[in-house]
Amino acid sequence: MTPKSLSVRARRLATELKRRREAAGLTVEQAAAQLNWSYSKLIRFEGRRAIPKVGDVARILELYGVPGGDRDSLLQLAREAHQRGWWEDLGVFPGSYVGLEDSASLIRSWEPNLVAGLLQSEEYARAMIETGIPERGPEEVQRHVIARMARKTLLSRPGAPDFHAILGEAVLRQQVGGPKVQRDQLYALRSAAGRPNVTIQVLPYSAGASNGLEGGFVHLEFPDEIDPPISYMETLAGETYIESAEGNRKIRLAWDRVADAALSPEESVKLITDLAKE
Repeated sequence: MTPKSLSVRARRLATELKRRREAAGLTVEQAAAQLNWSYSKLIRFEGRRAIPKVGDVARILELYGVPGGDRDSLLQLAREAHQRGWWEDLGVFPGSYVGLEDSASLIRSWEPNLVAGLLQSEEYARAMIETGIPERGPEEVQRHVIARMARKTLLSRPGAPDFHAILGEAVLRQQVGGPKVQRDQLYALRSAAGRPNVTIQVLPYSAGASNGLEGGFVHLEFPDEIDPPISYMETLAGETYIESAEGNRKIRLAWDRVADAALSPEESVKLITDLAKE
């Protein structure tokens, strides 16, 4: 299991186990020896490379002298870390990005060429999915479309995250699926921008050279400060997760510069509406 395949709960558990060990004044070697474990076993748990069993977590917490209330909370977290998310049974989402997205409190998305997945209309999504997996039949395409539409409900559920999307002007003009599909998609963007938790900006052609033109990315923040931000990029070669503080600082800086160069939300909605009417 790789760090990027862990759920947010599993990541939080790993962070807590390390923090509790340090608070107990133990090194990894000392703690592993007292647990009668190998050094590598404990370091895998703390390094987010494996999820410990609930029984193992109980032994760790006993060694570290974690008090009853905190102990119960962490054992519950350990149980939840093994639970499967709704998206896992669909079998269409690679890696763990959708799980991270599902747990985020704030999502910043920069897409220079495509409508962000959370904002795609059904027919726009179908056109993109058919292009992306041409070797698969209609049933497989439909399964992916249904999954993507299910993912969109994130923005309308109770406790929905704030979603701030910046789209390149090319996104609005590229006729994915043909003129009607693109027009309906533009109206869907205008509708989404009316949600209190959704902000949409457009980076116009007139902005010229700008940060972010090299490719899109997503920056996620989580409600509990114990979970640091994560940035995500997807290319034909695969997924990239940026977890380091320095890497995320650079992503946020790039995001801020793109946002500063983009049209205001009001100007963006006007441009979207004008292009839809064309």
